[in-house]
Amino acid sequence: MLENILTLLQNPTSIFALLGVLILIAAGIQARKIKVTTKILVNVSIMLALATVLHFLRLYHFPQGGSVTLGAMIPLLMISFRYGAGIGTLAGFTFGLLKILQDPFIVHPIQVLFDYPLPYMATGLAGFFPRRMFAGIFATFAGRFICHFVSGVIFFASYAPEGMSPIIYSLTTNAALLVPEMLICCVIMKFLPIERIIGAMKT
Repeated sequence: MLENILTLLQNPTSIFALLGVLILIAAGIQARKIKVTTKILVNVSIMLALATVLHFLRLYHFPQGGSVTLGAMIPLLMISFRYGAGIGTLAGFTFGLLKILQDPFIVHPIQVLFDYPLPYMATGLAGFFPRRMFAGIFATFAGRFICHFVSGVIFFASYAPEGMSPIIYSLTTNAALLVPEMLICCVIMKFLPIERIIGAMKT
């Protein structure tokens, strides 16, 4: 962990970029007059801890970053379904920070944004579909895909096999990562007592 922190500190521009995004999120929450209570902070902390644990249950890890997990996105989705887009976006940003501390792969400050906080901030999109679980899951993964796809085309084109377009490379690589992850989330959440869990978060 210390080595990962030092890696991030060696990229001060990335830190300023992350702070800029955090300030925008905080301003958005303030503008929408969302009250962040102690109960919300406790529930979000529990779900973030669970997401972090699930993130380590990897089925496959790509050499240049990214992995297929056993439903690491589910706790973040729960936050968005319960508290809406604002809190969901903040939780996703926080998880992105935790992820970069666990497994940093930095080639450019903008790449850091597109591979870490922004994709997980997309979980806030699920907050617009509180009654339509699968629509919320699809919107979340579509947002993640767009972020990773852009990063792949711009910053990881050199990883593409000789003769392959960076666009095709990024498209196929990120689809191989995110489609299985999305299907795993759908299957698991299909059998979870979602209403009971959200009800427990309310009380």
